[in-house]
Parts: sequence; structure tokens; C-alpha cells
Amino acid sequence: MLISTKGRYALRLMVCVASQEAEYKTSLREVSEAEGISLKYLEQLARPLVQSGLLKSVRGKGGGYMLARDPAAVTAGDVLRAVEGTTAPVACAALEGEGECPRSHKCTTVAFWAGLDRIIDEYVNGVTLLDLAKPSGSGAALPASVA
Repeated sequence: MLISTKGRYALRLMVCVASQEAEYKTSLREVSEAEGISLKYLEQLARPLVQSGLLKSVRGKGGGYMLARDPAAVTAGDVLRAVEGTTAPVACAALEGEGECPRSHKCTTVAFWAGLDRIIDEYVNGVTLLDLAKPSGSGAALPASVA
């Protein structure tokens, strides 16, 4: 699976917001400067993250973005699916639950792709924003089950 720039940058945006104090409202300009991502691109990424209930937008003076849920309750998979649509390694209908692929009963590789899909889901759903927001020098590591 190839994660697009959209997925990579959305994850960086969410980790940047998660790194702030709980009630702090982070502006996209702050994220842009901290992460070196264009403000226009961040605006495009914020929309689906708000729509999916991961980010909360606060308008007005002192406004910005906050996590809509506890960072320990938001996984990398949640963020990637919000902006990418799926984390499936192939565009096979049998893997994405949108109806059975007409070839699934005779496809010799469907079990392989389904297994890879499960492993990807386990990994991206096993890492939270809290895990990713920990300072790298703090000795914190990704959970052993996914590292």
C-alpha cells in the first residue's frame, strides 16, 4: 500500500495538534510553520478530518483546531481512512466490503491480499496519536505488538 502525501501530511497535522495542551487551539498557520506544509494543503486536509469527527474547528478570535477525541482514542488508521478512504493494499472489492469481487471464488491471490489487509489494519489501528506525539527523545516507543 502506498500512502499518499494526503495521508502522510494529515497524520503530521494530527500529531502536531495532539502535541498541544488539551484545550489549546492550534492554527493551521502554526502547523504549516512547524511541519513545512503549505497552508492551502492543510486547509484541504482539515475538512475531512473535521467531517470524520477527529478534529474540532473553533472559529473566531483565538480559534483554531483541537482534537475532537482523546489522543489515546484516535489511531493512525482513523486518520488515514479519513483522508485516504481506505488502507486496503489493493483495489479488490472483496477486501473493501463493497460487494464480492466476481473473481473472488477463483482468485488464487485473494487470501494473500486479505491477510495483508488484516496486518495493515492491525498496525495502523494499534498506534494512537498519543503514541506518535510522544517526544522521540523520551525513550517512548511504538507498542511492542506493532513495532
